[in-house]
Amino acid sequence: MTDNIVGALPLVFNYTTLSVILISALFGLFVGAIPGLSATMATAILVPITFFMDPVPAIAAIVTTAAMAIFASDIPTALLRIPGTAASAAYVSDMNGLAVKGKVGQALGISVFCAAFGGVFGSLVLIFAAPKLALVSLNFTSTEYFWLALLGLTAAVMLGTGSVLKSLLSLGVGLLIATVGLDSTAGYPRFVFGIDAVISGVAFVPALIGMFAIPEIIRTIVHKDSTEKAPSHVSFRSLFSGLGKTLFRYKVNILRGSLIGNIVGILPGAGSDIGSWIAYAVSKKMSRQPEKYGSGHDEGLVDACSANNSALSGAYVPAMVFGIPGDSITAIVIGVLYAKGLNPGPLVFITKGVEVTAVFITFLVANLLIIPLGLIAIFASRHLLQVKKSILVPFILVFAIAGSYAIDNTYTGIVIMLVLGLVAYFMEENGLPVAPVILGLVMGPMLESNLITSLIKSDGNLLDFFSRPIAATLGILTLSIWFVPVLLRLIRKQKTVTGW
Repeated sequence: MTDNIVGALPLVFNYTTLSVILISALFGLFVGAIPGLSATMATAILVPITFFMDPVPAIAAIVTTAAMAIFASDIPTALLRIPGTAASAAYVSDMNGLAVKGKVGQALGISVFCAAFGGVFGSLVLIFAAPKLALVSLNFTSTEYFWLALLGLTAAVMLGTGSVLKSLLSLGVGLLIATVGLDSTAGYPRFVFGIDAVISGVAFVPALIGMFAIPEIIRTIVHKDSTEKAPSHVSFRSLFSGLGKTLFRYKVNILRGSLIGNIVGILPGAGSDIGSWIAYAVSKKMSRQPEKYGSGHDEGLVDACSANNSALSGAYVPAMVFGIPGDSITAIVIGVLYAKGLNPGPLVFITKGVEVTAVFITFLVANLLIIPLGLIAIFASRHLLQVKKSILVPFILVFAIAGSYAIDNTYTGIVIMLVLGLVAYFMEENGLPVAPVILGLVMGPMLESNLITSLIKSDGNLLDFFSRPIAATLGILTLSIWFVPVLLRLIRKQKTVTGW
């Protein structure tokens, strides 16, 4: 390990690689700050360019762009209440709520430092424990993934700021939308109504943009005078005011969020989106003030922002060791690795140990750059706060349309954005939270495919869902979250009635 690190340092700390990292960081900040332009899209754009680079700078460009884009998605989340990624949607109400209260600097300051800490934490785990941790993910079959998906959906209900019933209704809407398209096992088209454009399902990015951007636009137009405004500037003082105290108070949350994000990121197919949602849900469940979540509270932000970039690093564990993509970004990276001769697998640590270590070190560099470049991005974005929201509406709509259209270059994305935007507006006007809809869209296909696969393998025997240690643990944990609070409530009610 020491020899690999010594040999890797010159591959990272040279003019070419550092220049690529810096340019990629600025590109990632730009893409992430624009709603609809995802980290996956940014990395896909870079692939043709990486063919002309050496292996280490090529992977460094993708790593840096993804890390910066995921952090930068918090900027429109705070300023415009439009999440740049599904991970940001988990805490959009708290992030924007702090901005409305005049604490936009604190919200984005938490995002900067927690994203950097989570990324560094994940990078260190990646460097020193990748081969061993990857073995854990190989023990996951369809049964374990079913319980993981169900646990994530349970988190969606926990995230609801209203009643459990309203959160369940919203989750049902998300799961219903997720069933549109070809059946994952039989390949039979469902709810497409003869429209070929949705036969592959409802595109997620237009749905995400529509359900958060359109309601905000409508509210700004309808409630022109009563729309709450964020403060008029972000100063150095406001950014750091109370930030150190907040981070110290929630130091356990930072570590817990980073750990949860990394563990979830290591699981193939999970990634930072699910890691952030689960970290936020765990934070709310263990908090002494859960009622404040969703109204501009900083505790959940610490957990979720730490989980974001930590999960991003964790996703590279199965990608590097076994060639199994941890998320959509690492699926792209695997193709680049093969093109550069760094064929993923256990042998790559022996035959290309120096190059692989150099790639891991670029993770550290990229996540450390989040702090200086992230602060610059925040101060540059402060000009948005000085513009009236009614003036921003046309520009928000243009970006929303462009982001929805860019997914597959068809008008279907725009239609999806508008329709689901109207659905989200009427939901929020009637007190139904939108966040569970998004998680239902993300995890619905994962839940369905793994449920059907597990039932086929077990020949319909439900006891097989508890036959493996990890599956049994996840299953008992999920069912406990469902039924233990109900049982405790019944016991308390019985004690009150009988006078025990």
